[in-house]
Amino acid sequence: MRKRNLIKSYKNTAEKFNQTINSLQDSYTDLMTEKHQLQNIFSSLSQKNLELETELRNVSGRGLYKSIYMYCTLISKMIFVCCICLLKGNGMLFISTELKSWSDSRQYCRDRGADLVIINTEENVWTMLYWLLALCGLWVSRRNATPHLLLFWESNEPNDAGGNEDCIELNPAKSLLNNWNDIPCSAKRKWICENQHPILHLHDIY
Repeated sequence: MRKRNLIKSYKNTAEKFNQTINSLQDSYTDLMTEKHQLQNIFSSLSQKNLELETELRNVSGRGLYKSIYMYCTLISKMIFVCCICLLKGNGMLFISTELKSWSDSRQYCRDRGADLVIINTEENVWTMLYWLLALCGLWVSRRNATPHLLLFWESNEPNDAGGNEDCIELNPAKSLLNNWNDIPCSAKRKWICENQHPILHLHDIY
């Protein structure tokens, strides 16, 4: 009798143990299913986050360009330059739509607290080349013949033809990498003013 009860007790214990194993197995299966679902949600959210970050950068960029355009348009109406300008470091570039001699161009810039742009670094070079895509010949400052930039001269330039070619233009008819040309300072070209202090006041303009 005692032996029979002991066997029955062992059997009940084994059944409970099997039930516990089955319950744990079901819980494990449920947890793995939830894990996969969470992984899918995480992947989806990560992709969405990436898309939102990309969109934010695009929107921020469009907003920046719009702000720059609006500011430049306002400035252009006040100082009579075209509404194309470019924030550059701590300064600003103003691109003309008129044609003037080198001295008149520089005076125009100086009257507005700026000066003709000085091309003395490769950064300046590439900035100027960019604007050549939309503009004609441009005056630049003569204080720019640094040795490491001499490669930007046109072939056989500067040649001082006629003995009076003392100013530098950027010639869009030539290769973007070799478009510096010396010409008489009395010739008329468009120009770029560089203002290292871009916050302008009305009394500085009129």
